[in-house]
Amino acid sequence: MTARRLASWAAGLSVDAIPENTRRAALRHLLDGLGNGIGARRRDQGGPGLTVARGLGGPAQAHPLGDTDAISAPAAAFVNGVLMHALDFDDTHAGALVHPTTVVAPAVLAVAEEVDATGAQAVTALVAGLEVACRLGAAAPHGFHARGLHATAVVGPLAGAVAAGLLYGADADVLTDAIGIAASSSGGLLEFLDTGANTKTLHPGNAGFSGVLAARLAMAGASGPESVLEGRRGLYRALADRDIDPDAIVAELGTRWESATIGIKPYPSCQLMHATLDAVSAALDAAGAQGLDVTPARIAAITADVHPDSLEIVCGPGTGTRAPRSVYDAKFDLPWSVAALVHDGAVTVDTYTESSIARAEVATTAGLVEVVSVPDDRPAADAAGRAVITFDDGSRIVGEVPCSRGTSGQPMDDAAVAEKFRGNTGGGDDTEALVHAVFALGDAPSVRPILTLAATVVAG
Repeated sequence: MTARRLASWAAGLSVDAIPENTRRAALRHLLDGLGNGIGARRRDQGGPGLTVARGLGGPAQAHPLGDTDAISAPAAAFVNGVLMHALDFDDTHAGALVHPTTVVAPAVLAVAEEVDATGAQAVTALVAGLEVACRLGAAAPHGFHARGLHATAVVGPLAGAVAAGLLYGADADVLTDAIGIAASSSGGLLEFLDTGANTKTLHPGNAGFSGVLAARLAMAGASGPESVLEGRRGLYRALADRDIDPDAIVAELGTRWESATIGIKPYPSCQLMHATLDAVSAALDAAGAQGLDVTPARIAAITADVHPDSLEIVCGPGTGTRAPRSVYDAKFDLPWSVAALVHDGAVTVDTYTESSIARAEVATTAGLVEVVSVPDDRPAADAAGRAVITFDDGSRIVGEVPCSRGTSGQPMDDAAVAEKFRGNTGGGDDTEALVHAVFALGDAPSVRPILTLAATVVAG
């Protein structure tokens, strides 16, 4: 069974068996996740999750990002998942359409702190969890989303359980049970897209919490169905309504590292609009290079090619014809985000604030954006982008990109990720110390200094 094959691989994984570029990529994603979580704390995002996690209390095992008081490991994993996802600035595996770090890193940090694991053990668990999240999501591309489910929340508990289980010392049998137990916590409805609610921010928190609990339950002797992935009532048939190729999930484990292809976001919004934002930026840059006046008042229309799988998520009913219903709603409104880019010249965390989404002039420009469904053989998150801007004199300028920045086709290197981290955390000596600590984690005796530095950065 596939769950056992995944568990056997993970249980036998050592840090020395992980290629250096894969380990380095995992540390970039850890740094990015920490930066996004700290950025959320600095902007007072994720507050309800923090309040509830603190209220759960429990033994002092692990720290919420930014706190100096420890709470139980499951509660810490919950709130750190919420914080890392709150800005919608977290990484995405294009083929899986999953945010792997937000469901794995919180479980790793919490349990590694709880058991005082070494940095090498934490890195091994991180890579194993990321790999499981990517492979499980990629087995049914867009399958969970098409059923109204958030793929991150579907595969997240299983990936978190593998990572947590490794740190608890689980063998292959226990990890198999943990995977089977965790799958019963899979879910995550996309109904927020039709209301403007921000329940999606809770999904990674729930996944991390459930993953840690599943690992603990398995360690305590609870059993889970070994057939939980390919079974007739298993994960894919129940939640994606499709059969999958089990061999594809485990193909080339240990030689092909999907976790090394996870993309890092340059924009704090849904990944499925990033290619369009890059294409509009390219068009604006081209117009400026030609000496054209590109003020918003001169724009008569903007036409954007969009992958069919992206339409319902970032071009749903009301997008472009009404103002966003909430800050979070704006992050899934492609026409409005394109309009904000035209007016501001950039899309940043400050783009998505209450005052920003209330701008009437941006809403007017959003009404000029027309989206065209254009098939692409690649996954939606890895698709090309094309935009045509038409000006009031009838002239046109075209912007095209082969894929969005930050994806595997145009990846961010260590320096770019560190720069994004500085933007989220405010910079300074403590920030630089945290960057160094993360990249040196593989040789560190513990993850605890990272949590201590994170609290100092948040307080600073």
